Amino acid sequence: MLKYSNYFECSGLDPQTLEKGFEAVRHEADSGEIGYYHLPRSSQLIVEELKTIYHDTDRRFNTIAIIGIGGSSLGIKAIERLLRPSTPNAKKLIYLENSDPISIMQEMKQIDKFRTLFIVISKSGGTVETLSIFKRLIVSFELPLENSDQIYIVSDGDSILSHFADENKLRRFVIPANVGGRFSVLSAVGMVPLTLAGFDTGAILKGAESFLEQFWNREEDHMLQKAAFYVTHSDQYPMNVLFAYSDTFEEFGKWVVQLWGESLGKRNTRGERVGLTPISLIGSVDQHSFLQLIIEGPLNKTVTFMHIEHSEDHLMIPELSLKHLEKSDFVNGKSFNELINAQCQATMQSVLQSGVSVDEIAWKQIDEGSVGELILYYELLTSLSGALLEISTYDQPGVEIGKQILAGYFHS
Repeated sequence: MLKYSNYFECSGLDPQTLEKGFEAVRHEADSGEIGYYHLPRSSQLIVEELKTIYHDTDRRFNTIAIIGIGGSSLGIKAIERLLRPSTPNAKKLIYLENSDPISIMQEMKQIDKFRTLFIVISKSGGTVETLSIFKRLIVSFELPLENSDQIYIVSDGDSILSHFADENKLRRFVIPANVGGRFSVLSAVGMVPLTLAGFDTGAILKGAESFLEQFWNREEDHMLQKAAFYVTHSDQYPMNVLFAYSDTFEEFGKWVVQLWGESLGKRNTRGERVGLTPISLIGSVDQHSFLQLIIEGPLNKTVTFMHIEHSEDHLMIPELSLKHLEKSDFVNGKSFNELINAQCQATMQSVLQSGVSVDEIAWKQIDEGSVGELILYYELLTSLSGALLEISTYDQPGVEIGKQILAGYFHS
């Protein structure tokens, strides 16, 4: 369970703006135009299907290699990082993402051909990094293709990758056509590898579904206030900093950066360039790098503080006083969880005192339901902000230009 607190000024927000945002996402969901709203329920069928093959894969494979990039890997990595401490026996996940030969070689060295399940993920089916790495794996490990039960495909139902899977009689899973890649982690994209790895994906989906129901029932209107504040003050505060106090949030922050950057950096209906720039920080580490800029730099950023109230690891700071080092003795006998939470609260108060607009997300503890909730929270917040910015939230025309130029380099 998560607790949300907005510390910025909400009284001046136009109620009509809040209603405009809510009605826009309500229409997206009801019309079926945008499909991620329905994944918490529909993906439960995928999880049930996977249970029928889980025992076979569990016996044969100890590693899952995920070949995908961007929306095809970031969400999976985020969930794994958050839940790995409480699910230590889950299978090893290897990510082959970037077309960096150094990284590809390093990841390939971890692969045991006979004990690894390969999952190729691409919404479009034509992602050049993904297909190139897949080809390299086929050749390097002499992977058989036809009727292989060691290669799974996750893609759009009518993509070239899906046609390849059907041609070779490979098991494949469909990403709904109305679900964009960066909103797809609760689809087969995330559910297939995470379920087969041994994570409780059913509980993740239930957490997301519960939060979505609360949102539709108007029990989470703090989200409307937050989106409206961000958008109506976007000229003044064009950047949002996610300051998350746990290393386990590092991959989640990268997922948020893609979700916001690719969704909200657009031209609006009047042709104006708009957007909200996401910045991901980890506390307390980045108190020693970026905090100075937040407090005394330009007042052009909002900050979201996120922390875990209770940790399962009760690691204590010893009652040890060292000569010349007595300055830090005031935390002796406290837990590291108490220390990092105190650092979060102290930093948040200093940021508030400097005039920066702040909100807070507090985890009671990290569990599957809370992970599903937070994913839905940020997806909804993105959709609300996009609607109020009057942009097309779900496309990425700027990215497509670069892909066209890249193809031209190799065709000339």
